[in-house]
Amino acid sequence: MGRKSSKAKEKKQKRQEERAAMDAVCAKVEAANKLGDPLQAFPVFKKYDRNGINVSIECKKVSGLDPATLDWAYELTKTNMQTLYEQSEWGWKDREKRDEMTDDRAWYLVAREESSVPVAFIHFRFDVECGDEVLYCYEAQLESKVRRKGLGKFLIQILQLMANSTQMKKVMLTVFKHNHGAYQFFREALQFEIDESSPSMTGCCGDECTYEILSRRTKYGEGQHSHGGSHCGGCCH
Repeated sequence: MGRKSSKAKEKKQKRQEERAAMDAVCAKVEAANKLGDPLQAFPVFKKYDRNGINVSIECKKVSGLDPATLDWAYELTKTNMQTLYEQSEWGWKDREKRDEMTDDRAWYLVAREESSVPVAFIHFRFDVECGDEVLYCYEAQLESKVRRKGLGKFLIQILQLMANSTQMKKVMLTVFKHNHGAYQFFREALQFEIDESSPSMTGCCGDECTYEILSRRTKYGEGQHSHGGSHCGGCCH
């Protein structure tokens, strides 16, 4: 009996430790989501004035964005991404994409010209992926007139800063393999790595998958591996 009960105790203790670790992860995500403005700590990053672009950058929860800006963000995403989606196993679904972009958990970085006209945005969330607290970038979209001028890189650097300041483990994103420019940009210019949860790493669908999950660790995620577990996804909603 002694051995059996000690095994049961070990299992129970392990479960309690895992639950405590997940509670701590969720607490960090919830704290990040309660922030008024995650960009407030980095005032120097609220402006981008280089290469012929002069924009101001704001960070807001979806609930704080005006409907016109949200409509613009959706239309820009559709213009830039619909064909790429249609070439993937996902296909393009208007309603699904709009629902995703207006989800209560959505945060937005928006870059505006002096006339308040928006020219670029990032939709991101503080969330849990595979047991880790992460900042997940859902969209990074720029109007054609402001591309290749360093603004996209600047906005992703802001994500990295905010992920560090909120103690997230990494910045994550999904990119289509056939979106060669974006894939190269994240892998080479921004040094993102193929995440261990990506289909090519897990072997779940091999070469058939048209996308990769990329990530870049923060100082809180360096040298650490995912907590794993069978469920990959958010838990704190």
